[in-house]
This record gives sequence, structure tokens and C-alpha cells, in this order.
Amino acid sequence: MALSKHINADRLLQEARDHKAHSHHFTGHDKSKTTHAYGARYGTDPIPKYQIPSKGTDADSAYQIIHDELALDGSPLLNLASFVHTWMPPQADKLMAENISKNLIDQDEYPMTQILHTRCISMLAELWHAPSSKQAIGTATTGSSEAIQLGGLAMKRIWQEKRKAAGKSIHEPGPNIVMGANAQVALEKFARYFEVECRLVPVSVESKYRLDTKKAMEFVDENTIGIFVILGSTYTGHYEPVKEMSDLLDEYEKKTGHSVPIHVDGASGAFIAPFATPKLEWDFRLPRVVSINTSGHKFGLSYVGVGWVVWRDKAHLPKDLIFELHYLGSVEYSFSLNFSRPAHPIIAQYFNFIHLGFEGFRAVALSDLKNARLLARALDKSGYYTVLSEVHQLVNQPGLLENTKKAVGIDEEDVENYAPSLPVVAFRFSDKFKQEHPDLQQKWIQTLLRAKGWIVPNYELAPGLESIEILRVVVRENMTEALMDRLVTDIIEVTEDIAKTNSPMHALASSSNPRGSARKHDGHIGEGSGRARSGTYQKTC
Repeated sequence: MALSKHINADRLLQEARDHKAHSHHFTGHDKSKTTHAYGARYGTDPIPKYQIPSKGTDADSAYQIIHDELALDGSPLLNLASFVHTWMPPQADKLMAENISKNLIDQDEYPMTQILHTRCISMLAELWHAPSSKQAIGTATTGSSEAIQLGGLAMKRIWQEKRKAAGKSIHEPGPNIVMGANAQVALEKFARYFEVECRLVPVSVESKYRLDTKKAMEFVDENTIGIFVILGSTYTGHYEPVKEMSDLLDEYEKKTGHSVPIHVDGASGAFIAPFATPKLEWDFRLPRVVSINTSGHKFGLSYVGVGWVVWRDKAHLPKDLIFELHYLGSVEYSFSLNFSRPAHPIIAQYFNFIHLGFEGFRAVALSDLKNARLLARALDKSGYYTVLSEVHQLVNQPGLLENTKKAVGIDEEDVENYAPSLPVVAFRFSDKFKQEHPDLQQKWIQTLLRAKGWIVPNYELAPGLESIEILRVVVRENMTEALMDRLVTDIIEVTEDIAKTNSPMHALASSSNPRGSARKHDGHIGEGSGRARSGTYQKTC
């Protein structure tokens, strides 16, 4: 680990340790090992950092050593950068612990687990208004990333079959897929990994930082296998207009005869919209939507490790993507990218379905949105920040004055009065604040909040809007109103602190801060090892 360009921390520590005087050939402390002082009570020798120790230690010592190192991680409760859920009831914890050793792929050995998996698929198909929950087909995945690959693959294969049937080439010019430049990197991964041209549609302030449907049509042609439409942008929480996109594709098909399907990336929104805004048309009610993915470990309220993809019917999942497996004494069917996968995340998802029910999921979603509105309004009213998200904006009445709201009798607790959105708040320094403090760097708000325990990311918007930096907070179930009060207080406190010209924080925040050299460990992928960033959202989510 390098502290700076010229100083290596491992070497520094090696040279700073106590040296034994009696050795004529002393080589110093082995920098590849780490010592744990009170672990010595258990007779623990220094533990190698980068190789398997020749002799193991007892379980209690191993636990204590790893437990203490992991204490350096941030608190999941205060990690407002991530969409991933971090809490479940103790009964769910118990169920997962009881089933942690089960492999979902072993259908013959764990038939009841497979039945629960099938029930979850049927529940999601019904929730998303599939024409028939019995005819819909789907599978659990390790998350939305795998689910997106499967949805894209199905669209690519169907496009190939149509081209072959028409006697046309599938190689020249080849398939393409259309998505907004605000897409999460998993969507672009599909295109790159499975050799599909990725056509990124520029986003703008006018398009609300999301897919511009009219511009998207400029990228569509007979080789377009489909369009990824995102129900909940990872940047700002905006829903992309699925129905609007569907209507434009209907018109396109009438003019050209080319049918272009939609895959909805509902990583977060597919577990918010059905419960909070059930009237919103985005799902299988639109015939052009052929598949939907979601993350059970986001607003599905399960621990990390479970995603879902569902097709409206079997016709939209080509048979040659389904493998017949003669394994462990039975015939099994698989259409996932991997083979073995843990069963306990699926069990956790099923627990949520029967424990919470529709009313429970709706209560959680409404509470998340209410707390997000609280944060957005508070930041807007501070004058220090401008909120880019629309979670607190009244439908067709943005910026409505408080006295006007009271005069017309608007119920501010009725979610139907607001623009449909994820419980996400993206915000930046207000123009007035930047004008008054042109020397301040917004990224220092992230750093100062981190010192208080909060993890709030600061990053650039999608291509075309890279000059705009935003801070973003994801409001999850355990982000209660009490914690929200503390967060707002801390944000205002650090903002006012860096704004004071005589404060040490002001001097830091206004100074240039070139990135330090990256940490380098054996086996790590370093800078320059990957392809240059295309602009899609590549932060952790």
C-alpha cells in the first residue's frame, strides 16, 4: 500500500519495527505477514497476507482476527451510496443460516427449495401483470447484472432467428442495442461481452437526466435487437418513460414492419413502482415489454445475492438458451450464466413475500419515498443545494409555492401527487452557493461526511453532462426519519464549515487535491488494465 508516490507503507513499517540485536543475518520483519497482539493469547503466529499459511490456527482466533480487520469497513447502515439492502428480521437470518449449505441447482436433492423458487417467479409475474402467471417463465440470478445478460441474450437470439428466416446476415452489419447514456455499466457489459453494438443515447437536463425517447428512435434500425429502458436511473432515481418508448416503437413498426422489443431494467424500480404507484404503466401490460429484471437484494428487501428475470411467456425465451441437464440422478433445466448458486437468498426472498405481503411492501416503499421527500425539501430549502431528483416534485406542478399548496388543498402525503420515482435524492451546490464560493470543491462534502460515518458519493453525471457533479443519497428501509434528521444536520454543518473562509476545512476544500497513487497489492487489477470508461454508470450500486 503506497502512502505517496515515493513512500511505501510496507517498507516503512518494516524499517520502523524493533530489531533483534543477537542476529548477524537479520533480515527484518516479514512484511508479507501481519501480527495481532492479543491474538497471541491463543498462541497465534503472524498470519501471511498473500499466501495460505503452512499451519492453520484455531477457529476462535481466526474469527477474532478477521472480525477485527473487518471493523475497518464502513457501516452498512450509514452507506447511503448503495441500493443494496442491509437488514432483515432475525427470523429471516435464522432461515438463511439453516439453509446456507444448499445449492439451488441441485433440484433433485432440494425439491422444496426449487418449489419456493418457482413460487417467487409466479408471484413476480403476477405482480408485473404478465398475461398469465402460469405461462410466464423466469429464473433467479445472482443479481440484476446476470439478469440483464439473460434478457439481452434472449432478444439477440430472437433477432438472429428472424434474420436467418428472412435469409439475411446476422453478422453484417450485426446486432445493436439502444439504451440511455445514464445506463448502469451492467447494461453495457451485456453489449460488450456478447458482441452487440451498444448505442448510447445522450441524456440532457431537458430529458431529466434519463433516456430521451425521441432521440432514442434516431438510433433504432432493423438490426436493433431491443431497447433497455431503465425503471429507476442509478444517477438521479428518475423512471424512464416505458410507455412513451413503447408507443413510439409501435408507430415505428407500423411504418417499417420492424418489431423492436423492450427489456425493462427494473433493478430498483420493479420493487417500488408496483407497490407505490400501481397505476403507472411500465410492465407486461405493455405488449412490447418482453422481459423484466429486478434485484431482490435492493428494494426486494433481501440480503445481497438474489436477482430475478421474468419473460412475459415462453415464446420470448428461445429454447436453445435452455439447457437440459442429466445431473445427480434426474433431468434438470437451466438457463442461467452460472451453474451452482446458493439457495438461501431465494428463501429469503420468499420469506419477504409471505411475511410482508403487498401491504407490507407498499408501507416500506411509501415510507422510503416520504423520507426521501423530507431530505430533498430540506436540501432545497437550505439554499446551499439544488436537488436534481424529482421525488419531491408535484406532478405537472414543479416548484409550486407552499401557500399555493395549502390553498388548493394538496395532500402532501399522497404519493400519487408526486412524479413517480425511486427514493433517491441527487443534489449539487446551488448556483448561488457556487457563485459565493467559487473556490470550493463539492467532492469535499463526501469526504467530510465520511469522517462522520456517512457514505455519500460525489460523481459526474452521464456523458453530455459530465460537467455536473452530484451527491446522491439512496433512502432504504433502515434510513429512518431519526437518522434523516441527523444526516441533514451533518450535511448543513459540514457545508457551513467549509464555507467559512477562516476555517481549516475551507482551506482544504478550496485547494487542489490531485489523486494519490492507487493502492497496489499482488493480484489486484491496476490502472490501465481495463478499457477506457465509456461513461455509463460504473459506481457501486
